[in-house]
Amino acid sequence: MSSAKSIVLIGAGRMGSALATGWLSGKASPDLSIVDPAPSELVQGWADAGKVVLNPDPSPAGIVVLCVKPQVFPRVLESVKAWIGPKTLVISVMGGLRLGQLADRLETPRIIRVMPNTPGAIGKGVALMAPAPSVTNTDIGSAQRLLKPLGRVEGPMDEKMLITATGISGCGPAYVFLLAEVMAEAAEAEGVPREMALRLAVDTVTGSAALMAASDETPGALRKAVTSPGGITQAALDILMDDGGMPLLMRKALRAAITRDRELSRDMD
Repeated sequence: MSSAKSIVLIGAGRMGSALATGWLSGKASPDLSIVDPAPSELVQGWADAGKVVLNPDPSPAGIVVLCVKPQVFPRVLESVKAWIGPKTLVISVMGGLRLGQLADRLETPRIIRVMPNTPGAIGKGVALMAPAPSVTNTDIGSAQRLLKPLGRVEGPMDEKMLITATGISGCGPAYVFLLAEVMAEAAEAEGVPREMALRLAVDTVTGSAALMAASDETPGALRKAVTSPGGITQAALDILMDDGGMPLLMRKALRAAITRDRELSRDMD
């Protein structure tokens, strides 16, 4: 049986599991139930250890966190509504579904859109938060406390800002992983053994990120500090930063992410 203080996570795929990992690793583990018809070994292990309740009978919860793919949402809508009562706060982690669309379908105005990212699993994430107009400051505070173990919480902000910013923080881990991936592939193509190339790329990316986080300087200033005029780093950056290089590609990538978000929203209508 759910209670006013309980959290029900609906959908425990990669992002849902990252959220739950962050919550369970905190100092005070929440009263957490997980609804997932095909739980992973990780989620099943939590249930076996008594850390979560897996697939309980539905009843109105204090907080419902919706973490299913937006394309799946119409199929699970009726079962989701069984968890929502007049005092339930709904936190949606679904891309492309607007606050108004969610309020209409779930028949509740108490909705906050949140866009976290996977580093939240180790407490190093970023979570963007956009509440519906009728959401109270108390609800916003509850969402902020829930998200705090995952890392930085940005918001509340308006929904338009969340959509744009998601293309950086929500999608951004994939960009960083791609950077390490292609760095390793390039090194391998030049003769560096595959496993060494991967180690060098991963350790360089993670070390540079740690340095950037610890520094008071901007990323641009740090880049310039390691780039000697006419040196080998400058030669590489001349390629990466030319007219068709990383600055233009990143702008195009962000625009594509925003466009896809809008397409998902239109599909729901």
